[in-house]
Amino acid sequence: MNKYPAWKYVVIVLTLAVAFLYTLPNFFSMVPAVQVAGLRTAKADSATQKTVEETLRGEKIEFTEIQLEGEILKVKFKDPGTQLQARDAIQKKVGTGYSVALSLLSNAPPWLAKINSLPMYLGLDLQGGVHFLMQVDMKAAIDKNAERYTGDIRALLREKKVFDSRVVREGDRVVIRVKEKAESQRAQREITSQFPDLQLRETEVGGEFVLTALMKPESLKALSDAALQQNITALRKRVNELGVSEPIVQQQGPDRILVQLAGVQDPGRAKDIIGRTASLEVRLVAEDHASGRGLDAFERFRNEPAPFGTDKMFDDKGFPVLVSKSVAFTGDRIADAQPGFDQQSGGGAIVNVTLDNTGGRAMTMTTRDNVGKRMAIIMIEKGKPEVLTWPNILSELGSRFYISGMPNTQEAKNLALLLRAGALAAPMEIIEERTIGPSLGADNIEKGKNSLLLGFALITVFMIAYYMLFGVISVLSLACNLFFLVALLSMLQATLTLPGIAAIALTLGMAIDANVLINERIREELRNGMSPQMAIQAGYERALDTIIDSNITTLIVGLALLIWGSGPVRGFAVVHCLGILTSVFSAVMVSRGLVNLIYGGKKKVGKLSIGNVAWHRDASQTPAKA
Repeated sequence: MNKYPAWKYVVIVLTLAVAFLYTLPNFFSMVPAVQVAGLRTAKADSATQKTVEETLRGEKIEFTEIQLEGEILKVKFKDPGTQLQARDAIQKKVGTGYSVALSLLSNAPPWLAKINSLPMYLGLDLQGGVHFLMQVDMKAAIDKNAERYTGDIRALLREKKVFDSRVVREGDRVVIRVKEKAESQRAQREITSQFPDLQLRETEVGGEFVLTALMKPESLKALSDAALQQNITALRKRVNELGVSEPIVQQQGPDRILVQLAGVQDPGRAKDIIGRTASLEVRLVAEDHASGRGLDAFERFRNEPAPFGTDKMFDDKGFPVLVSKSVAFTGDRIADAQPGFDQQSGGGAIVNVTLDNTGGRAMTMTTRDNVGKRMAIIMIEKGKPEVLTWPNILSELGSRFYISGMPNTQEAKNLALLLRAGALAAPMEIIEERTIGPSLGADNIEKGKNSLLLGFALITVFMIAYYMLFGVISVLSLACNLFFLVALLSMLQATLTLPGIAAIALTLGMAIDANVLINERIREELRNGMSPQMAIQAGYERALDTIIDSNITTLIVGLALLIWGSGPVRGFAVVHCLGILTSVFSAVMVSRGLVNLIYGGKKKVGKLSIGNVAWHRDASQTPAKA
């Protein structure tokens, strides 16, 4: 009698149950929906949800479901017409501080989402959308940085009274000319002390000592990486306005950014959003017109025009703020902004801001005579200004200062991000653009599905015809394998693309190969005169090493594609590697469990239905042809 441990049956049943739960959402249809997400510092929360619900009920617009997932509010509708009507009503109510985008969401029951059972995302080639490959002008970033160093070094030498020095920028380097050797040595000491990222080289030309300052290679690489990451951060903030469920914004090589927006069919709007540049301004708050010091200082001007010499703007909470028409400096003078903690006042959240030389001088001139007053930091996007913050000026400020009064660390991070990403760190241009229509995506899905079904059907016919009952068992384990693979992809929230479908098709062939090895080994043991029960046990045990060896070598190739590949290659590799793991489990454990359910409880087995070899109990105890 062949015995199979009970705990293995428990593992198989639990695995099938979990796989069923996480595969289930993929079988529900997609329904029209509207996604509401906050832009910049605004957030979609329970108050936003209440506002949206009241708006829809007030407009008598029916919705089937409304739920808040993280910071995105999702509302589902029965038909596209209602969806469009709701989008317009919601956008009018919540204003321009929120993105209200059309989308398609799964119609799966809400309880599945509560256990994080969500459908797989569909890639650009299956859902349709736009694809951009953007080239970052690193030379412009380096030149901008060299210009900043030029101003900073000029100010430093003037402050330290290094006489007869001239500082100019030549390309990506700073050149300092000094007449005296002693002054040249002083300049070297001061520059090395203040700017450790620079390396200096001294030459003597025409009786002058020339210092050439150039960024160290490691600092240059850090600058390029920081510029690229800042651009990526800015782009991610911008594509959120499109309401794309799974946007791809990632680095592609040392100086390129890949942007894929599945489900977006208007490339013009997408180009406008990812290509625009927001600007920052710093102005003094018009304290003379304030009636108080709090948020209601300018409340009386909410419905009144701004007084002469001022502009009326609103902060992210909707409070009016009067600011001077005179701009102290703009956001291109901000070299860096990082969140931090104020150690002197109990560790409150702050934002540390670094300006370039020109911005530092402007800040000093602005704050010198305005200590105790307020200063407004304003973001202007699409011609619409918004006051990000308007803190008090506690003392005269220079190139480095901090903004305090942040309610929490998350707000400090958000403000630092806005200050950094208000303008791109380096210019970009679109060097590749593709648009895939939804009909083409649907056609790709249909063809991919038909290919998988046809391949599975052909494998089923072959296996049953060649291995009979064991062929049926192999096909059932193969179906479980696909079940496990889809469940894993759903659990990982992977994005399924055409290469992913190709990897699933390849997994079919690889998974059935393991069953073929097992079946052939069992047949071989039967030919050698082994009893059916012993042949089953020996067949599975002796085929296991071969199965593991063959799959490990294939897994190594898949991991190499995953590590060093990019784009569609990585999508293929992810499904490929997961398919190898599920195929080993289904071929070894699931098929063995099924075989033992059929034959394991019998003390004596007359023959095995495994094709053209069957073992018969007779006097000679020799195998015979079926």
